[in-house]
Amino acid sequence: MMDNDEQRGDELHKAPATAPYSKTMTDSSALLSPGPEGFRGPFRTDLPARALYAEGAGIARCVPMAVAVPADADDAATLVRWARAIGVGLMARGSGSGMAAGAIGPGIVVDLSRFTSIEEVDVDARSVRVGAGALRADVDAKARATGLRFPVDPSSGAFCTVGGMAATNAAGARTLRFGAMRPWVRGLHCVFDDGSQGWVHRDRPLPMNIPAVARLAQTLEQLSAHGDPTVFRRPGVRKESSGYGVAAALDPGGHLVDLLVGSEGTLALFTELELALTPVAGATATVMATFATLEEATGCAVEARQAGASACELLDRTFLDVAERGGPTGVPADAEAVLLTEVEGGSRDECAHNALIMNAFCRSHGAISVVNAGDKESERELWALRHAASPILSQLAPRLRSMQFIEDGCVPPEQFPAYVRGVREALRRFDTVGVIFGHAGDAHAHVNPLVDTMAAGWRDRVHGLLDTVCELTASLGGTLAGEHGDGRLRAPLLPRVWSPEARAAFANVKAAADPAGVLNPGCKITLGDPGDTDPIGVLRHDPEAPPLPSAVRAALDEVERSRRWHQFRLDLVPPA
Repeated sequence: MMDNDEQRGDELHKAPATAPYSKTMTDSSALLSPGPEGFRGPFRTDLPARALYAEGAGIARCVPMAVAVPADADDAATLVRWARAIGVGLMARGSGSGMAAGAIGPGIVVDLSRFTSIEEVDVDARSVRVGAGALRADVDAKARATGLRFPVDPSSGAFCTVGGMAATNAAGARTLRFGAMRPWVRGLHCVFDDGSQGWVHRDRPLPMNIPAVARLAQTLEQLSAHGDPTVFRRPGVRKESSGYGVAAALDPGGHLVDLLVGSEGTLALFTELELALTPVAGATATVMATFATLEEATGCAVEARQAGASACELLDRTFLDVAERGGPTGVPADAEAVLLTEVEGGSRDECAHNALIMNAFCRSHGAISVVNAGDKESERELWALRHAASPILSQLAPRLRSMQFIEDGCVPPEQFPAYVRGVREALRRFDTVGVIFGHAGDAHAHVNPLVDTMAAGWRDRVHGLLDTVCELTASLGGTLAGEHGDGRLRAPLLPRVWSPEARAAFANVKAAADPAGVLNPGCKITLGDPGDTDPIGVLRHDPEAPPLPSAVRAALDEVERSRRWHQFRLDLVPPA
């Protein structure tokens, strides 16, 4: 790299840093009160408010120093300038439904969930401008009223925000047909490290008057001239939300938007987005196929896109075993795996024809039984199996705690059977109950381990399982984060899967955008030696962790039970 790149990297490591997790709820948060002068939104440093933002959907807990809810983009800019002046980190947060602990941390949580505007859909341009806090489900509903849709649909779509989706480069079941979030973001309105704000849009010149934009553009130019672009991607991996999107930004037709998407609040705060839309499908159908071997199922899955699939989900034997505890599933006892495959068509007849093609395709790959569902109710019944395991898992034993810390691996398609079998063996080796399922068409698996936190040595088992699966993923040429991002969970693990050259480039990108280290420090990349940071940190299910206030604990438990992650946290418990 060039000299000024190296200087920026040095500045990053000299920047004020905070520990990635907090083991105590007593700190100097009161010193931040009353917050920045002129800030118009709520700014809270009392323990109930801070504790409400200590957890998300993932495994981690960290009580922040304060909570800020900007009234608008100008308010966010006021907050950023003040935080930079006093050297306190800011963690952008939408619904808090992320799995990798990117939206929690020891600084100030910036709740952007009230930026919920959705403008009128531009039908001709097939686009819509929305606030970062708008829910994906609401954006899609507004688009569908005009005959369009927003096709990126993670399973959290009912409650996740589009700002959070852009921050993690979210994906979902239909990535097989439509890709992840990145290509569907036309523009981002950002607040940068010094409080400057403006649109970074694919169809407009870059706002080079904003210092951070100018520095990022220069860094990309230098990486293009002096770096090897192959170090920023993994051959054959179909989904990637780890590291920065340098490869996408440097590709022909790439743009700074591609770098910002997936940056998890570490390069800028997103306040608005312009999203691309696509026409709604005329009809859909679902095909459920069962297979006697994992190899046959995965072989079918990774080629399903060529047969016209828009989605292809794997339910592994581990998943089926748990689902059967809730009653008969209709899956043959000798099935090793099930694929749920969706097809689309411009009309009901065309869709039915495509379903027959998929049916024959599954049988040609060794399916022992195939069921077609061509109406909404029949489709819902088949997809109900996909959603059956989680509630059953929560009832298996009161001491078992769901801990998704190896839940986002994605490997080259030809390595997918080895990955699934390797994860099965790791669960067995560390005496851990768990289920494997996910987006098989992209060779992307989610893993739901359940841990007995009352058993001796449970934390050692968690660390051993994490280490083993990291080694497995790296050996197969995969990524630790297919769609959920690095967050604080995986940031210390990046040396396991990314080369020194790639990590140096990522550090230069971070330093260019945020030389003071104020934007989500400890997320995405670590400051200093990653080996000094525990990727597990303080767990919300750890019986030895300091308890949250009882009213807060009850409110957060209800959020998780009802899956209402989008509920505004400060409404849940009265002020102290």
